[in-house]
Amino acid sequence: MINAKLMQLVINASNDGIVVAEREGKDKPLIYVNPAFERLTGYTLDEILYQDCRFLQSGDRDQPALMAIRDTLESGGACREILRNYRKDGSHFWNELSLSTVYNQADKQTYFVGVQKDVTQQVKAQQRVAQLEAELAQVKAELAALRATSGTNKI
Repeated sequence: MINAKLMQLVINASNDGIVVAEREGKDKPLIYVNPAFERLTGYTLDEILYQDCRFLQSGDRDQPALMAIRDTLESGGACREILRNYRKDGSHFWNELSLSTVYNQADKQTYFVGVQKDVTQQVKAQQRVAQLEAELAQVKAELAALRATSGTNKI
């Protein structure tokens, strides 16, 4: 079994943000964040602790991914979603959040563990591919229209 000190070293060494929140009424305040989460968001530990993670959405709360996250926070279980979050400086990033529910029998408390990975480059690449596919479809449609109006299939 891994001891608590080694576990802390491992979590602190992670390149991905790791947070722990506890269920406290309707809120889920953060009770732990690792240094990678601070680097990812630009917020300091003192600014983060005892806040609900909703502050990372900066009012951008109509994202489809948030429905699955809310369901997980309400009913337990786990989910993995990609959503827009905002750093302290206001810049946005795409966050792949892996969320798991943990019930601690010892204190009869429900906790949530979130692992957060910055996937901004991947999302931007997917968006660019979609844009290029749309442009290619438009060019193909224009080419087909030109062929039709010229009365030939050769250009």
